[in-house]
Amino acid sequence: MNSKTKFQLSFMMFLEFFIWGGWFVTLGTFLGTNLKANGGEIAQAFSTQSWGAIIAPFIIGLIADRYFNAERILGVLHLIGAFLMYQMYQTTDFSVFYPYVLGYMILYMPTLALVNSISFNQMKDPAKEFSPIRVFGTIGWIIAGLVISYVFLWDSPESLEAGMLKNTFLMVAIASAILGLFSFTLPKTPPRVNKSEKVTISDVLGLDALKLLKDKNFLVFFISSVLICIPLAFYYQNANPFLTEIGLNNPTGKMTIGQASEVLFMLLLPMFFTKFGFKKTILVGMLAWTVRYLMFAYGNSGDLAFMLILGIALHGICYDFFFVSGQIYTDTKAGEKYKSAAQGLITLATYGVGMLIGFWIAGQITDSFLLEDGTHTWEKIWVYPAGFAALVFILFAVIFKNEKIEYKS
Repeated sequence: MNSKTKFQLSFMMFLEFFIWGGWFVTLGTFLGTNLKANGGEIAQAFSTQSWGAIIAPFIIGLIADRYFNAERILGVLHLIGAFLMYQMYQTTDFSVFYPYVLGYMILYMPTLALVNSISFNQMKDPAKEFSPIRVFGTIGWIIAGLVISYVFLWDSPESLEAGMLKNTFLMVAIASAILGLFSFTLPKTPPRVNKSEKVTISDVLGLDALKLLKDKNFLVFFISSVLICIPLAFYYQNANPFLTEIGLNNPTGKMTIGQASEVLFMLLLPMFFTKFGFKKTILVGMLAWTVRYLMFAYGNSGDLAFMLILGIALHGICYDFFFVSGQIYTDTKAGEKYKSAAQGLITLATYGVGMLIGFWIAGQITDSFLLEDGTHTWEKIWVYPAGFAALVFILFAVIFKNEKIEYKS
């Protein structure tokens, strides 16, 4: 791959995740402070990610893979996304905001697959070439958080009181417009499937991989993956509002520690996976969710602020040791025949169904601990996902039978 193409793909990844990290992390705080949304309404807004994940395979499988170049679809989706982001920037009422965020996530979630397709199409050895490109996405997410907290100070108490957090949507609208236009300059990525070739709904959703559920171990893993997304939803939905409400300085910037941790533990994962095996790796990931939420429950923004920072830093173990190792396990169990279908099915089950349930539960529990002054009893809220993650940990430890899985880096 030449230097020009490397730059193009790296810049594409940077903007793709700068856009996501630039508004999604602070969404709960924005909705609560600017739009006075309750926990149920905030859950509805976050659930649009799940609806986007459910609908994305249809956009990719029935349209993108058959009729249009991937880079052109990417450009169109981000240009429309820029318009919707600008509309969100202008809204002052949740009932107006919700249709825009729903439309946006239905359009954005397919772009996650499109940027991968565009990248892989330019690579002779994706196993070696993809990671150095993809890491710019994580850098983009981190830069977005740092800009919000340390450059513009939009999540400071004074800015929150003045309603300045809405500017994140304007920032992202500009970034989305830039990526939309830039996408048309990307290397051409033609459709992968002949448009005359029949594609069934089963193909699109990866339902052929349901045959893998006959394997008891894979069934246990599949159910555990869906269940662990319930405590995961608590983090996405509540972490930033929680840190902001209890008075932690620069909460959005500090949350980028989680993305830095993700990069670090991604590098450590092959060694841990090889030495301790799949089951222990997954269990460590599950246990990390419990430990993280207990730190959130009993930490504070004063002398115990280090507990909050450690809880954020555990994101690398929480995510990589469960979800990434789970993708490896799925790839190994599926084999060549069902490889793509199995990954699609797991994504649909976790980011679609699992987190849809998780966001709803998180919203209900958060509302139940809302105080008259508008604050929350966060200690009691965080105990719920901690306990749930611990329960999934126990069930997986008891039921899943250890098996040797070879890791191919």
